[in-house]
Amino acid sequence: MLGISGIIIPWATIAFSVAIYICLPLLFGYFTRRWAVKQKGIEWFEAKFVPPLRTVSIVALLITLVVLFSLQGSVITQLPAAVGMIAIGIFCNILLVFVLTYIASKFIHLSYEDAAPTAIIAGSNHFEVAVAVATTVFGLSSGAVLATVVGVLTEVPFMLFLVWLCRKTRVLFYNPALVGIKPDKY
Repeated sequence: MLGISGIIIPWATIAFSVAIYICLPLLFGYFTRRWAVKQKGIEWFEAKFVPPLRTVSIVALLITLVVLFSLQGSVITQLPAAVGMIAIGIFCNILLVFVLTYIASKFIHLSYEDAAPTAIIAGSNHFEVAVAVATTVFGLSSGAVLATVVGVLTEVPFMLFLVWLCRKTRVLFYNPALVGIKPDKY
């Protein structure tokens, strides 16, 4: 039991999900890359092996989204207020983590080129993994899956907003001594 709202968390199922959806692909990726580079070289790996994998990963994500949206579509259309509340919560979380990371980046003297992607990545919620875990733990028609589906739907516009925000505030990171270029070049 988590102790919040009486939600029972099946820790063994979560551990299994993490192992299957995160650890196993990471290990397969590591050993596949290592073997391919050793057998064929890094040039072959990057030019011949990786490009088809990009297509496969995009197609797999699209299939996952189609399945999830088909299962959650009626809830999304019937309960737009619930979807809006979930989206607002997600946006507030993304924005808070982004702002904290962006400010911390300024205080530790990261350049704009490092601070912007660091803060955007920190703000991202990696909904692909969240969808997999929520589906495994709570089932395809659960509220948790609905929240992750809303996350997938809203993450791109939210991330684009953060990119816009970074571009508007990049002058805060201008330091002539470190950068060596004029502010108008920003």
